[in-house]
Amino acid sequence: MSHRPIHSDDAEAGTPSAAPAAIDRKAIRRVKRHHDFSTLLIAVAGVPAVILTVLFLSILPFNPQIVARRDFIVYWATAQQLVHHGNPYDASAINEIEKNAGFQGGASYYMRNTPWTLPLALPLSCAGPSATALPWSLAMLGLLVISVRSVRTAIGCSASWLDWFGYCFPPALDCVILGQTSILPLLGFALFIRLHRSRPFAAGAALWLCSIKPHLLLPFAVVLLVWIAVTRSVRILAGAATAFAAGALVTTWIDPSAWSQYIHYMRTSVITREFTPCLGNLLRDSIRPSAEWLAFVPAVVGSVWALVWFWRRRHAWRWDEQGGLLVLVSLLAAPFGWIFDHTLAIPAILFAVSRSRSQAVPAVLALLYLLVEIQLVSPLGLHSAVYLWIAPAWLAWYLCARTAGNTRRFAEPVLET
Repeated sequence: MSHRPIHSDDAEAGTPSAAPAAIDRKAIRRVKRHHDFSTLLIAVAGVPAVILTVLFLSILPFNPQIVARRDFIVYWATAQQLVHHGNPYDASAINEIEKNAGFQGGASYYMRNTPWTLPLALPLSCAGPSATALPWSLAMLGLLVISVRSVRTAIGCSASWLDWFGYCFPPALDCVILGQTSILPLLGFALFIRLHRSRPFAAGAALWLCSIKPHLLLPFAVVLLVWIAVTRSVRILAGAATAFAAGALVTTWIDPSAWSQYIHYMRTSVITREFTPCLGNLLRDSIRPSAEWLAFVPAVVGSVWALVWFWRRRHAWRWDEQGGLLVLVSLLAAPFGWIFDHTLAIPAILFAVSRSRSQAVPAVLALLYLLVEIQLVSPLGLHSAVYLWIAPAWLAWYLCARTAGNTRRFAEPVLET
């Protein structure tokens, strides 16, 4: 067995190189213990969820009722509307398509995403729901793998075991099972933090994926715009503008009426009136349920905090190190959202685990994974207020992880066999 040393705090500080072999052996033993302990914890906490996901995907093509009950059905129904030149935001028409496919719920599901994301659903029009459900979920699973590996590269960690904290993240696996699209904004953020220095145009283009669910990233978006102005990141802005323009052109080509239909939907939507497990909805329903604007108060407060926090660090700002905290605050302050939207927390979690020397950090994280998994398989619906604790828990764990024990700026020496 040999080792390959990379940057460390000692090397960066210029520590004398006396007895380097002894220092390396101690570092290797420490990394191996941390690796073994973390691997055990993620196996205990995450493997059951992975097994459940694999079993679910295995039976998915053979059970039309399960297909019709998942969120996937809304994307398939939207694709049918698009290919037949129907209104993708017509709730009654979408409901009829879903019921014909086997949906047995009350109110219909319908796609609430912005018009420039409609082309993403169009390929589902090529076949029936049972034939397209599994490829859709497998595509989301593949994008999850790409996102996790991109984050690990961006934060400068060479330890491949860290990936499993992302692969086993319960909200992400729930996203795969339901056929939801929250993995796409995760991919956009992961590519942005990986590419914003080396390939700024591509990094800017990746931000288009974050616009699929813009309400989840409001404080993040405020800081991003100010950062672009402060650093004069013209190529990132150009990449983002190009991607948005391309998305708008494709949407207009597919359905020129989608823009006016979406505006009508925004005026008549009840999304800001229904309860979802987030702080904004809790505040609104506690004070005045009819005052929809109250749901946006946490987002406004979070944006102000984020701007002040960024401004004090603007000269030494690093998206790979500080972007994760912005996303966690954005999730906490979102005006509406569900548990699978917490998939966006993965970059912050991977960063905190990779930088902490404390074994308590992965231990507490594994416990959180188990609690979330238990809640996801319980009879509770996704609108249950019981899910309110999860977004604050990710943020609290992250803040504690950054201060628990000594933290390292770079990854420890990596073991090679």
